[in-house]
Amino acid sequence: MKQITNKEYEAYQQYQSDRLHGRILTPDGLRVICAGLDNDPEKIGKHMLEMLVKFRNEGLFDIVVEDE
Repeated sequence: MKQITNKEYEAYQQYQSDRLHGRILTPDGLRVICAGLDNDPEKIGKHMLEMLVKFRNEGLFDIVVEDE
């Protein structure tokens, strides 16, 4: 039987929490967002960047995205 590491288990627990709180973007969810923003790439990009900032400020993830 395969064993997982503590780090893998913690990542899985975080995934479960994100899924429970609706923080997982599915293909259908992406289609809804795009349709709601009239399939305008500029509006979609702006929305995604605003959500990135919101999530980062709320401490929901620790991924660092560097500006070029």
